Amino acid sequence: MNQIDPKRSGSKLKGRELILGVTGGIAAYKAVELLREMVKRGANVHVVMTENAMKFVTPLTFQTLSGHPVLYEMFRLLEGSRIGHIAMSDRAELMVIAPATANILGKIANGIADDLLTTMVMAMEVPVLFAPSMNVKMWQSPVVQHNVAKLKSYGYHFVEPAEGDLACGSIGRGRLAEIPEIVEKIEDLFTPKDLKDTKILVTAGPTIEPIDPVRYITNPSSGKMGFALAKMAKRRGAQVLLITGPTDLSLPRRDIPIIRVKTAKEMYEAVMDNFEDYEVIIKSAAVVDFRPKNFYPSKIKKETNQNLLLELEPNPDILAELGKRKGSRILVGFAAETDQLIENAQEKLRKKNLDLIIANDITQMGAGFQSDTNIVKIIDASGRVRGLPLMSKDLIADIILNEIANLLKKRKEKKPWPEDWD
Repeated sequence: MNQIDPKRSGSKLKGRELILGVTGGIAAYKAVELLREMVKRGANVHVVMTENAMKFVTPLTFQTLSGHPVLYEMFRLLEGSRIGHIAMSDRAELMVIAPATANILGKIANGIADDLLTTMVMAMEVPVLFAPSMNVKMWQSPVVQHNVAKLKSYGYHFVEPAEGDLACGSIGRGRLAEIPEIVEKIEDLFTPKDLKDTKILVTAGPTIEPIDPVRYITNPSSGKMGFALAKMAKRRGAQVLLITGPTDLSLPRRDIPIIRVKTAKEMYEAVMDNFEDYEVIIKSAAVVDFRPKNFYPSKIKKETNQNLLLELEPNPDILAELGKRKGSRILVGFAAETDQLIENAQEKLRKKNLDLIIANDITQMGAGFQSDTNIVKIIDASGRVRGLPLMSKDLIADIILNEIANLLKKRKEKKPWPEDWD
């Protein structure tokens, strides 16, 4: 079996030269975890600290995790006679400042370069990403908002602060964005926008069908595949709507609108209400095929219902209905099987009028429900099969989107299918 890091395989950060700027805020300790994530994804990271930042976290911590000396001296020479801030700015592919205090935002917005970090920003010709963190009143102040707007107008990028409990005891917007969100924004900045403005609807997760107020029928779907598809599509510039059944997963991105449903009927209604506005529909949700014919309004007592017979009726077939109505839309389905994988998937593709179907054998280790990885076969409308080995669901989502992009291009240019399928 292939040895991969399932959570990070396919990262756009592998081999990238990044600079992490750390300023003097209480969230400076979170920059340590941000550094760990960037390094785990294969980036080569150099850390630059302000004098105040070193009062919160020692440079030794960052040096140990990055494998490089921490930079903070204004006129330190690097690479022979080259001044440090020029040498590093020439090497970097992206700079992240996290946390970014009100002070650092104000200085850079107004062209003040009085330490190594601000001087380095002025010399940057690559993207600079700010992740602000401060008291809610500071963040809302007209001065800070003016500086943020000014920096955005210059082309700087931002990960907006999150809401929640702040170190000062206040509650509101000002917390450093969660580390996965910052990392996702970094990945986004390195991702070509080949699906820009393509409208994609994604369904994810299981549905649940209540038996009584405390029991229901469902399946083990975690929603990870659908969430990965929504995230990767948004990263590539698509306009994405995510419709999901119950899941414990965090929203993949704050800028993805989401509709949450529970039952198959609710998902059917949400999809039918929205699909006409989208040119690509990816149905990765594991919709329960049957629901109880009768709902018991009170909890069924074991003592009085030892011979209970549960009668089921079919749920609406969302994929089949979409196949009837799809018109020129691209429709992608999934098939989780335990045997006759290719045959069952091809039959489903034909019956549901799909353009692509993604089939996986859930009996294989590392594939199927709950896992961060999968092993799939992509089958097109002509019956061609492309097999993928064990890999992360993020990477599989990216490959599926590649095939969708090829379909979109083929339809626009009326070109033949690519010949690189297995």
